[in-house]
Amino acid sequence: MFKKIIIALMLILPVGAFAQKFGHVSSQEIAVLLPDWSKAETEMKDLQKAYADDLQRTEQEIQKKYAEFQADLQKGNVPENIQERRQKEIQDMVTKAQQFQEEAGQAMDRKQQELIQPIFQKVDNAIKEVGQAGGFTYIFDLSRTYIPFINEAQSTDVTAQVKAKLGI
Repeated sequence: MFKKIIIALMLILPVGAFAQKFGHVSSQEIAVLLPDWSKAETEMKDLQKAYADDLQRTEQEIQKKYAEFQADLQKGNVPENIQERRQKEIQDMVTKAQQFQEEAGQAMDRKQQELIQPIFQKVDNAIKEVGQAGGFTYIFDLSRTYIPFINEAQSTDVTAQVKAKLGI
């Protein structure tokens, strides 16, 4: 009987000795509360407006050229070689506008990454500090990684602790 108790204790103790502590957090929820997020949003809106205004001016120029071209065609006194040249000019303008729109989208994406990356780095650093201070084995970020199930009894929500670490 004594041997059975010793064997049972030997099996149970290592499990308790290696108990792991898990946490979860929503970094997106935290990031949007930081003052840097508002600054980044404002800067992105300003940049988007600048690109949109420039694109609108270009579209207006294209429409004006096209309207002039149509008016001259209706008069019927434009030589064919001039018609072709003006048609090509309008097509070139449309192509350049499309290229500009694509480049603007790419520039917007790069700028967004440039602005948001340091914000998430701050959040990640705070998560690491909370994890180390709390003795966590893992802290899962629910906003960046899809995890279909979290057992609240075995995983601690550390979002509030990370917010406190960041002064939010």
